[in-house]
Amino acid sequence: MYGTLARALRARDVEFDPATYTADVEGTIEGPAGQGSPIRITRIHVHYQIEMLSGERAAAERAVAVHAAGCPAHESVKAAIAITASAEIRQR
Repeated sequence: MYGTLARALRARDVEFDPATYTADVEGTIEGPAGQGSPIRITRIHVHYQIEMLSGERAAAERAVAVHAAGCPAHESVKAAIAITASAEIRQR
């Protein structure tokens, strides 16, 4: 999703600083306790930090809102894992 969002930002002419473009990812693993018990990832949340050098904030927000649908990894697991994304967008 990280690379897909970068491409979505570029497609919307949102210039951002690749040195400060980061993402924090938090997952939730569920399953019965005990050794040998099956567990599975049930939720993933990705929080991006984007420092815009130029471009419209609305375009950046739209890229964050729609980029997952263009991500092959997201599309491969979305039926099994709830994936959400958010972003902190700063203008330099």
